[in-house]
Amino acid sequence: MSDEVNGAEGAEQQLRMNILAQFVRDMSFENNVALKGLQAGDISPEMQVQVSLDAKKRSQDNQYEVISKFKITATNKTDNTTLYLMELDYGGIFHIEGVPEDQLHPFLLIECPRQLFPFVRRIVSDVTRDGGFPPFNLEIVDFVGLYRNELARRQQAEAEV
Repeated sequence: MSDEVNGAEGAEQQLRMNILAQFVRDMSFENNVALKGLQAGDISPEMQVQVSLDAKKRSQDNQYEVISKFKITATNKTDNTTLYLMELDYGGIFHIEGVPEDQLHPFLLIECPRQLFPFVRRIVSDVTRDGGFPPFNLEIVDFVGLYRNELARRQQAEAEV
């Protein structure tokens, strides 16, 4: 029995991920309703969310910086004017060990942003509410699908060259 426990502990110790820090790298919120003086009755929002990811190795061993970039645009359905625009670059510094080199890239761009997402969701909700709008709760992002789409886009771009 003790061999099984030690074997399980050994397997768990192979993969190790710690979030060393989280931070807002850049954030902006442009409230066009306030700037243009629109009336609340004139507003029927339609939301668009764009997500991009970036990851890079840091100078310290086994440390990586991952940035999730969100661009959220609310446009008025009635006249297609922009109600607000929010841009948020949210990052994390991760200590990662035990991930095979061929799996590191997808790990950084799928699992790391997944760990940061609840904090991004909270910031977006708070900022939109504080900006005078109903809180916008981001839908859960399919980081696996996002990663696959980016790989397909890159392969298509290489094929066209």
